[in-house]
Amino acid sequence: MPHPNYILLYVTDPSASAAFYTALLACPPVEASPTFALFALDSGLMLGLWARGSVEPAASLGGGGGELALTVASEAAVDACFADWRARGLTILQPPTHMDFGYTCVVADPDHHRLRVFAPARP
Repeated sequence: MPHPNYILLYVTDPSASAAFYTALLACPPVEASPTFALFALDSGLMLGLWARGSVEPAASLGGGGGELALTVASEAAVDACFADWRARGLTILQPPTHMDFGYTCVVADPDHHRLRVFAPARP
């Protein structure tokens, strides 16, 4: 059975979303068209941004509903990421918080997908 290696997010404006993720991830898309942008991440994961109106079969859900999680090595790295995201004016959904799984914060992208950064709890 193959394992997932792509994440597709349905977005309102692929060009605007590509600019957002280019700045956030510090890498440009490897493919871009009026209806789609694709990022090849260092982890091997592919992140696609697909214009909601061109998805076939048509997407019936509204924006958001998904979450991208980014793991970092320390609480200081979570705090640094949070400060960067706040400076970019992103919508804060959860400021840095200790939870069962680690130290985390959550913001929303322009299409209301959740972006979570966390430092896993140490045993």
